[in-house]
Amino acid sequence: MRSLGRYILFMGKLFTNREPFRVYLKLFFDECILIGVDSLVIVVLVSVFIGAVMCLQTAFNLVSPLIPDYVISLVVRDMTLIEVAPTFTAIVFAGKVGSNIAGTIGTMKITEQVDALEVMGINSASYLVLPKILAGLIMYPALVIIAGFLAIYGGYVAGTLAGVITAQEYIYGIRSDFMDFNVFFALIKALVFSFLIVSISAYKGYFTEGGALEVGISSTKAVTNSCIAVLLADFILAQFLI
Repeated sequence: MRSLGRYILFMGKLFTNREPFRVYLKLFFDECILIGVDSLVIVVLVSVFIGAVMCLQTAFNLVSPLIPDYVISLVVRDMTLIEVAPTFTAIVFAGKVGSNIAGTIGTMKITEQVDALEVMGINSASYLVLPKILAGLIMYPALVIIAGFLAIYGGYVAGTLAGVITAQEYIYGIRSDFMDFNVFFALIKALVFSFLIVSISAYKGYFTEGGALEVGISSTKAVTNSCIAVLLADFILAQFLI
């Protein structure tokens, strides 16, 4: 409870005595590159292969002749939109971006760069963390959209090359019984997950004390706590929105 209370106070500090908007503008675009663009390769690779595996595994398990082949792509589509694109990408995002944020801020903390910002009259928490959160809220949903498209496309390529489903059946299954709310639900998850991952990682890094060893510990805790928060939020959102 103590950590939760300090986290809430830390979040409140981001919006008190903050700097003018123009100060954050360049920082925001730099963070967009670090958080979004630099994570693109790993998201692309994971999404394509996860979509391919889902398609093949679904095909090998749907052995009943009463089930049409287009159900394979229908399952891939719904699993991708509801879980794989927002949630699985969040785990990868926490490992890639969360550890980097915690390590960067933690290093600044132990080398007294954060204290130097405070001496200059700058709200260090807001200056260092707020651009990261804003960039995460913009770039992570974009990564989720890319991940969703590539997972479905990866399933298409794997399914057609393996001969478990034809291209026409796959496209028909994607269009069959489509629910617009699933896309909206995935984007809601993306916003919540990105905020949790970036804010928790920044919090762990900001309160790092000690030396280089503690920076590594903070990075590890940032990833584990972010993953737990994402899974918990996933459960809560599923309860309230489905």
